[in-house]
Amino acid sequence: MIGKIIAGASFAGTVGYVIKKQSRILSADGVTTPNVREMIQDFKDQTLLNPRIKNAVGHISLSFSSKDAPRMTDALMTQITKEYMQKMNITDTQYLLVRHLDQPHPHCHLVYNRVGNDGQTISDKNIKIRNAKVCRALTEKYGLHLAPGKESVRRERLREPDKTKYEIYDAIKTNLRNCGSWSDLELRLKERGISMRYKYCGSTTQKQGVLFSKNGFEFSGSKIDRQFSYSMLNRHFTQAQQQTHYRATLAKGFNAAIGNYRSAYTDLFGNIGRSRNKGQADAGSINFGGNIGALPLPPNDSPIGLSAAQLQRKPGESPEEHIARITALLNTAAEAMAIVAMERKRKLRDRKANKSKMKL
Repeated sequence: MIGKIIAGASFAGTVGYVIKKQSRILSADGVTTPNVREMIQDFKDQTLLNPRIKNAVGHISLSFSSKDAPRMTDALMTQITKEYMQKMNITDTQYLLVRHLDQPHPHCHLVYNRVGNDGQTISDKNIKIRNAKVCRALTEKYGLHLAPGKESVRRERLREPDKTKYEIYDAIKTNLRNCGSWSDLELRLKERGISMRYKYCGSTTQKQGVLFSKNGFEFSGSKIDRQFSYSMLNRHFTQAQQQTHYRATLAKGFNAAIGNYRSAYTDLFGNIGRSRNKGQADAGSINFGGNIGALPLPPNDSPIGLSAAQLQRKPGESPEEHIARITALLNTAAEAMAIVAMERKRKLRDRKANKSKMKL
């Protein structure tokens, strides 16, 4: 379920829009249905109770997923909308609820008077924030699917400026995953005929907004989509740069661990590829591919406990978690092999020293 706050300049235009051929009135209060002219006049008459309100038109569309269509009866849609109105404090005022039948996904339009029955004002303060919270709560309460997002909008039916706005949305959405900085995004969008500029805080150099333009139209990032506001995009690039740095650090540590492991392995078991001592069972190797290639594993009967299974990626483990874990395993194995090799060399020195004493 998604609610969209729609700006309405007049009751005549709004009521005239929601009452169409492929529609039906679900509920109304304070207006004379189904005559359009009478409903418009009823809305206008009540605005006289509070002439200080410049725009008394309230208009919200409520959309539901096409997956909910089989169960979205008129009764259920009306029930959900009335609960929505209560939670949004749209009460004690005129309203008109109309269901549209021209789209595959169920949706309805709520038209209400911001001048209440007693002349009080129906507040629109923070209405978008309240709308998002209420829609989320009702979606969870009624077990609804999320209504189609921007990806489901039929682009061929759009008119300007929405047509250009969605072209910019699609371009940012497609390219953002491959951009690690503002300059990357700007370059990729330029190839799509989209220019980008920043808004600054007063006369300072502190950026506080971003605007995208194409075909003579310009939109702030937040107007295209909330995830494309300056703060959200800046957070994305900061996280991307941190992730890049983290991965570079992981790769450096992993390569160092591989080098330490190979050196310790050769010191203990001999050169890689050389036949091992008799009686030692071969544990084989594991192939990491790329520049690393095959990595020999300690013999099964050696005191170094490291197997191919331990080095495999676990279910649900991210690539970064996998690299960090096997880096730790390789370092631990290298340290253990170094200790065994040192102990072996110490014993060999002791034997040589004892032989020398016996000769004397």
